[in-house]
Amino acid sequence: MKHIHEGRNIKRFREMLGIKQEALAFELGDDWTQKKVSLLEQKETVEPAVLQQVSAVLKIPVEAFKNFDEEQAVTFISSTLNDTQGIINYSPTFNNDPIEKIMQLHEEKIALYERMLKEKDEMMARLEKMIAH
Repeated sequence: MKHIHEGRNIKRFREMLGIKQEALAFELGDDWTQKKVSLLEQKETVEPAVLQQVSAVLKIPVEAFKNFDEEQAVTFISSTLNDTQGIINYSPTFNNDPIEKIMQLHEEKIALYERMLKEKDEMMARLEKMIAH
């Protein structure tokens, strides 16, 4: 059986969700810093209470951190993130009105966010199936 590195799994899922260490530290509470999150991600085994806290913030089941070996996590994340067609419009066209530009950027961000949420929900469903087996 392969050895599970819980801290590395936390890092992989955090990165997959596009959350910076500073943001995770902020969500975890006042006693957390970016440095403390960095040290957490280096731990092979994470205390159950801390895993539960991270699970609640990232909305990822504790079992995902405990049951995925690194290769499985990387393969799963890669396959989930490979379908990026249409997410970002690299050359948007605007008229010269600054408010129009702001509104269009805002709408694009909302569309991107909604798609990311949908993909996260789909990924969570697949994760739950994988964990159940």
